[in-house]
Amino acid sequence: MAPVVDFSVPDAELSPGQLSRRQMFRRAGLLGAGLSAAGVLGTQGQAAAATPARVTRGPEPRDGYLWLAGDHHIHTQYSSDGIYKVSDQVQHGNAYGLDWMVITDHGGTTHAKIGVDKVNPDIVAARQAVKDALVFQGLEWNIPGAEHGTVFVAPGRNEVATLKEFENSFDGGVKNAGASTPQNEALAIAGLNFLADAVRRRRVEAALFFANHPSRKGLDSPHEIRAWRDAQPGIAVGMEGAPGHQAAGIPKPHGPGGGRGFYDSNPGADSFPAYPAESYKTFGGFDWMTSTVGGLWDSLLAEGKSCWITANSDSHSVYADMSDRGPGSDFNANGKYDDPVYRGSQNLAAGDFWPGFYSRTHVGAKDFSYTAVMDGLREGRVWVDHGGLISALVVRARQAGRGQRGVSLGDTLHVRKGAKVELVIEITLANQPNWAQYVPTLARVDVIQGDVTGPAADKDVFTTSATKVVKSFEVGRNTGTVTFTYQLGAVDRPVYVRLRGTDGNRSAPGLLGAAIDPAGPQIDVFGDGDPWKDLWFYSNPIWVVPRG
Repeated sequence: MAPVVDFSVPDAELSPGQLSRRQMFRRAGLLGAGLSAAGVLGTQGQAAAATPARVTRGPEPRDGYLWLAGDHHIHTQYSSDGIYKVSDQVQHGNAYGLDWMVITDHGGTTHAKIGVDKVNPDIVAARQAVKDALVFQGLEWNIPGAEHGTVFVAPGRNEVATLKEFENSFDGGVKNAGASTPQNEALAIAGLNFLADAVRRRRVEAALFFANHPSRKGLDSPHEIRAWRDAQPGIAVGMEGAPGHQAAGIPKPHGPGGGRGFYDSNPGADSFPAYPAESYKTFGGFDWMTSTVGGLWDSLLAEGKSCWITANSDSHSVYADMSDRGPGSDFNANGKYDDPVYRGSQNLAAGDFWPGFYSRTHVGAKDFSYTAVMDGLREGRVWVDHGGLISALVVRARQAGRGQRGVSLGDTLHVRKGAKVELVIEITLANQPNWAQYVPTLARVDVIQGDVTGPAADKDVFTTSATKVVKSFEVGRNTGTVTFTYQLGAVDRPVYVRLRGTDGNRSAPGLLGAAIDPAGPQIDVFGDGDPWKDLWFYSNPIWVVPRG
């Protein structure tokens, strides 16, 4: 039994993270007489014996992997617009169920000069204090010629030096390279090449880059996204399918009354001019590039490009928290703000949640380690959800009637031409209240399928005509595990399949028409976007490629 729910272990013997989780479960009414560890924590039990680094808890292996929940976009007092200590974010994220986190303070002159060095001891201390969480050091890159992105590396003796050199040499803020010009776009590619070279020379064991909130300002053009991935497919592996700042749409007077994700921009001088007006909004909390069936994400997948999506908090200032930035702080001189102080009232204008409170990125890892999480992210073994909509997801594509295991998310199933293929979906429904204190109900699961048509002649195309919702399953129950099988039939051409699920509260025909997407997420209403009333999950794709 995990120490959090084992009452033979007194409070005084728990770590701060364990005690925080026990107290939160108590407040939620989830700890009490007669409740077993399995009933309280669902799939979160002891880790497999093959993962000795896991000390206190971990998910049960499913489908041969540990599915580790995490967040790759978190800010601290070392960000010019941050508040919290590293330990604040890590302990909260751990208490809310995260297994891995990336500290991504904003790149820029002050951070590059001071902050990237000064934050590292705090990260090291968090690793030591919260031993059942993997804490990466990264930064939020001002991508030259584009928007923001997460960059992070595997821990090691060169993590700080590598990140510092990268930031000083390739950050758009440091280099005054924000404008959308060919020279700045080339600088972004040079930055990715630098990271790849650092891995090749074993300066760091691994490095990854994700584009953050890609549609928010319209700055990430289709040709840039393709160029990043084509230049370094082992580094530039994807984008935020759903941005953080999900509390920003909570209506006034109880919330900020803005757009979910703070997606409230209009086209600017450097925005890609062909993007439609709808692209500057979220749909069910997800970015337009992801939520549009047949849209930009699908246009990349239709090329066979391994572009993966994630979801995270982008946590800066937490909704309803009572903290203020340390008074009298001199960020430019010190590279950080002083520790937060009590403000005496809730901050209902803040648009963020604590890491793990609402958005989760689930990674299928071979063990509990930094490199295993990075490998899972790189390989696309990832699904994402909001609000604890489901507890677990296993997806397999396999040849029908052969009794084979097949392949999981992010992988490719190779079959002979004309072979019959099926997609098997197993979903563990929500089995405990989420952090809004209700148990979500999954209403429907959609299978989305597209043809793989090969490289696009136009690098700025952001639609594909051969992708649509091919099957919808009504769930019809709210407890236990449900299994669905979708028959792809005899496969005579390369295709891919991906999943989407919803609580069914808000749906509308997709932007490319009801024939393609009859009941997709609705566009979020500015000032009236309560995130808890509109929950979705998405999976990354599986490809099926016939031979002969």
